[in-house]
Amino acid sequence: MKPISSIACVLGSDELAALARAKRALETRPLAMKLASAVGAPIERLMERLPAVAHDTIASATRVALDKCLQAALASVSASPGEPERKSRDIWHKLAVATTGAAGGAFGLIALPAELPVTTTLMFRSICDIARSEGEDLRAAETRLECLSVFGLGGLSGPGGLGHAAARADEDADFGYFVARGALAQAVSKASSELASKSVASHSAPALLRLINTIAARFSVQVSEQVAAKSIPAIGAVLGVLVNTAFIDHFQQTAHGHFTVRRLERRYGTEPVEAAYRAIDLASVT
Repeated sequence: MKPISSIACVLGSDELAALARAKRALETRPLAMKLASAVGAPIERLMERLPAVAHDTIASATRVALDKCLQAALASVSASPGEPERKSRDIWHKLAVATTGAAGGAFGLIALPAELPVTTTLMFRSICDIARSEGEDLRAAETRLECLSVFGLGGLSGPGGLGHAAARADEDADFGYFVARGALAQAVSKASSELASKSVASHSAPALLRLINTIAARFSVQVSEQVAAKSIPAIGAVLGVLVNTAFIDHFQQTAHGHFTVRRLERRYGTEPVEAAYRAIDLASVT
């Protein structure tokens, strides 16, 4: 691996700083830790309390939520060529998701099938907004599918791994951002190619179904953690606001990191950016 000084000759100091922020966003503080901070209780213990029926409810609600986002991803997007890259509206989307969290917190698991699709669609819109702010062309279906794939990247935690819950769900989950992204990128590319070859975008295209299944398997782990965090009794709507705010913040940070890396790759190429990313020591970054 090249020393960081030689990498700096390719990437400027501002770009290296942006890449360090991206790596910190992608590979530190998993969702479980953020939720534990919000509710003041270990998520592992709360997940053990979930009733058996919760897992089926979560799986079903997750799939419905991703299908709603897929419909948005395949729909036309009003974006003009050369649209200025304004900052993303993260706070507005946080407020919207906090509102849905209040309802979810008040009614618990029974509200999940109704609340999660709304929350996830709002989060998807925020991810698209972040992608646009980093120079992505939202008119391209592949870009919107790339936005959808962020829900499959949200399980990364710490340099080179996933949270323990995700690791249990996926035996080969011991990988870092570039490996996880590579697996999803192949699925996105195949789904985009399949859609492009059809006269009408089909929600049942095999490659598209494989992409959604891959994302759902990973996203459902984070949804389970979110539901567990809301399971503390007698806190209700207030807890729902805190949990949903932490939930969207996690995926907003993942999106910022992911699309920052993609922006730098468009300018400098994949190999220099990946080498610089791997050379960054988060412990030494302030």
